[in-house]
Amino acid sequence: MTNAELPTPRTVVPIEPSLLIAEAFDQAQVTELRHSVSSCAHAAGMAGQRLDDFVLAVNELITNAVRHGGGRGWLRLWRRAGELVCEVSDHGSGISEQRLDDRSRPAPDTAGGWGLWLARELSDAMEVESGAAGTTVRISALVA
Repeated sequence: MTNAELPTPRTVVPIEPSLLIAEAFDQAQVTELRHSVSSCAHAAGMAGQRLDDFVLAVNELITNAVRHGGGRGWLRLWRRAGELVCEVSDHGSGISEQRLDDRSRPAPDTAGGWGLWLARELSDAMEVESGAAGTTVRISALVA
């Protein structure tokens, strides 16, 4: 076996030890997923109003994915340097630039359109990438 070539080294991506949830969901899993996010956030050190706000923000994102993003989505929740980060992705048709740029509070009598606004208000940071292939929203909140 002296003529045998050594196998090509593989690139190994370590499993993120801070990853708390990585789950696909549809309407049937929304409530269960919200409870899982709440449990993980609490275990990570969030409590009180901070915990309630973060869970509500995540709930708005997963509900938006179901309602406007093709009926299903993908959620990842992880801990990073003193904060929790949640990313929700869907395969809908995307969000218009006009809608993404509008950061004003919806009118009180508006039945819809509160999801992104609430998620932005209830988290410390929010990033949105959206296009014809879907939308990914990432929120983060410091763990106090």
